[in-house]
Amino acid sequence: MTVEVVTLGTGTPRTDPGKAGAATAVVVNGQPYLFDFGPGVGERLTRAAGLSADSVATAFLTHMHSDHTSGLADLLMTGWMFGREAPLQVYGPHGMSSMCSSLVDAYRFDVSKRTYSEPHTEHGHELVGTEVIPGVVFQDDLVTVEAFDVLHGDWPAENGAHPTMGYRLTAEDKTVIISGDTGPFEGMPDQYKDVDVLVHEVYASKGLSPKSADWQAYHTLSHTSGTELGMAARKAQPGRLVLTHQLLWDAEEADISDEVAAVYGGLVSYAHDLDAFTA
Repeated sequence: MTVEVVTLGTGTPRTDPGKAGAATAVVVNGQPYLFDFGPGVGERLTRAAGLSADSVATAFLTHMHSDHTSGLADLLMTGWMFGREAPLQVYGPHGMSSMCSSLVDAYRFDVSKRTYSEPHTEHGHELVGTEVIPGVVFQDDLVTVEAFDVLHGDWPAENGAHPTMGYRLTAEDKTVIISGDTGPFEGMPDQYKDVDVLVHEVYASKGLSPKSADWQAYHTLSHTSGTELGMAARKAQPGRLVLTHQLLWDAEEADISDEVAAVYGGLVSYAHDLDAFTA
């Protein structure tokens, strides 16, 4: 079984012409499973070897921030127009169902026109949103996907919902974790043990230090510094640590890499858009 991780988009809310929004594909025997769908995901899928918007049948969302979600319309409509036959299945936290139903409503005129006048598949424009809690959220013949809680700041948990999560995908003897956006949380190293590829967000302490106190407070609670990530990786010992969603501000790539390397000597890759890693 072949398992490849493709960092389609490594960007953050601060737009960068070289980075698409957060999106990672785990491709198992040629079948992609998408984690997050930030702006530009359709274009990145087109550029990734062997992938396309219509090849994605199943997607998972870590949390409802716009830099992780605003490519959903593109994923839905472009995938349909390029031939996806089945409804797009999307799994995510509280709010996922509402977002999907609202998006379908927003594009009803587009769908109506295209179904009236253009060749089309019958169900490819349909979108099914499923809200999940920690545990196994998806299984098919190739993979098992589990969700787990992460700590992305003080996001309110409405009615007992789990608003921010990471995912563990297992394909036979290969395991990939997508952290989503998270600050350090209790049990983080244990959650990351026995993983072949750990795809994790990170920020540069050097870039954060000149920020105002309120921004420093927010980011230290909501995200993981290079040092904190390196310490977690030192305990968890992933096969490969892939750095994504890199919050640099005015720092350089090397500043984050050096932070991690100062405390962790394992295999670390600073990801760029469309990089691919074999599990």
